[in-house]
Amino acid sequence: MYNVYLSIDYSILMSNKEGSDLPDLMDSMDNASVGRFHYKTWLLAGMGFFTDAYDLFIIGTVLAIMPLVGWSTLNTATATGKYYTALVGSTALLSAIIGAVLFGRLLDMLGRKAIYGIELVLLVIGALGSAFLTPVNSTFILIAWRFLLGIGIGGDYATSSTIMAEYSNTKSRGKLVGMVFSMQSLGLVVGPAIALGLMYSGISLTLVWQLLLAFGAIPAAFVIYGRRKLPEPPRYTLNVKGKTKEAAKTWEQYTGLKVDEDSQIKPSKAKWSKLFTDRTFMLTLIGTAGTWFLMDWALYGNSIMSQNIAGVLIPSSVTGLAKIKTSTFYTLLIFALAAFPGYWIATFTIDRIGRKPIQTIGFLFMAATFFTLGLAPYIQSAAYAAEFLVIYGMSYFFIEFGPNVTTFIYPPEVFPTSLRGLGTGASAAGGKTGAFIGTFLDLFIIAAFGYSGLFLLLAMFAVLGLILTVVLLPEPKGMNLEESSGDNRLRQENA
Repeated sequence: MYNVYLSIDYSILMSNKEGSDLPDLMDSMDNASVGRFHYKTWLLAGMGFFTDAYDLFIIGTVLAIMPLVGWSTLNTATATGKYYTALVGSTALLSAIIGAVLFGRLLDMLGRKAIYGIELVLLVIGALGSAFLTPVNSTFILIAWRFLLGIGIGGDYATSSTIMAEYSNTKSRGKLVGMVFSMQSLGLVVGPAIALGLMYSGISLTLVWQLLLAFGAIPAAFVIYGRRKLPEPPRYTLNVKGKTKEAAKTWEQYTGLKVDEDSQIKPSKAKWSKLFTDRTFMLTLIGTAGTWFLMDWALYGNSIMSQNIAGVLIPSSVTGLAKIKTSTFYTLLIFALAAFPGYWIATFTIDRIGRKPIQTIGFLFMAATFFTLGLAPYIQSAAYAAEFLVIYGMSYFFIEFGPNVTTFIYPPEVFPTSLRGLGTGASAAGGKTGAFIGTFLDLFIIAAFGYSGLFLLLAMFAVLGLILTVVLLPEPKGMNLEESSGDNRLRQENA
């Protein structure tokens, strides 16, 4: 609503060399067919999100295993154990807030190429340290490694969507950015699948939790080199540095597409403070960060707590490792049958349906399913396991075919190039704040008000997210990136 820009006098933006038959750089970027370079960028960015999801969600299974192998500090039967368990489960989300803002700001200050890949180095170190350099019951050492891992994860949220959006064309931008984020769905499914495989293999449970934490380092390590070699996105070189010829040459070298190197496009640079002083950008930031906060509380609190939530469906006679196996299977079932398709259906329809309608629909159905679960506590039992899983699974489907995908796609589309890293990082930080608070507090909310109380709270959050979406967020579908982000408006103001 607030991100609508006045018509642009394109004569101040660009002028092609007289007689040139080649398209100017901006036209080429906006209209290029989806090709090999798009998929290469997607793979480099997407593998990070596969790892991010795996690392963030596998901790729930690990925390369920640890008390069985001597981690008495993480026994949730005690008040102290409950506190430490909540802290370990949520620490990476807390540090992701820092990582998102830090890397977002560095992205705008130093350029995309200067820092892309460093976030994965931190992630790999944090994952391996958590797995192999953490003695039994050394809770605070584990927290320290998870904190480092979270910095890298937060950095990935700020960098990858920004870079993918800047390499995307107008027609398929939502799909391409969504494909990066939807790699998270693979991490969601692979985590519990590997956990089940290791638990049924018969190897020591001590080795199981270590391998589960270490595995997250592998896919990230494979793409660090590729990220470091990725060229500076031409939109940054052009819009922030004002170097049109350099941007055109980079575009030709990376994509093989010829453009008019003599076309002139004026930069659209703005100070970082404009994100908070410009009414349009500020209201949009409240919308992107606020809806992400509300959605992430529901998603991460539910996902990391899925072992506990699925546990209510298991007869009390089933305990120990058998209970963990069963609850992990339920978790895998929900992720594979409900969450996974939700991601990809949203991704491949978003450029037709639009960001705002999908986010609105998602919040609406989240509210409906959470209210149902909260107001019908009798289905939270083994006797109604099928009914519970269907309704709970629907909530997951509409989180993914809804605000989980759209809150990731929105920020790089609605903030200008010189503020895109910070705007995207701040939006992601809003999300991870909700994820941290939800993951940390859900244990205590359940203890005080039961699962019904938690579901009713999440339903109210979904209603609030719906309101913020309708009131504050624009619809960038079909708009080129310079138009939807405000770059064109900044060019007019700087002329």
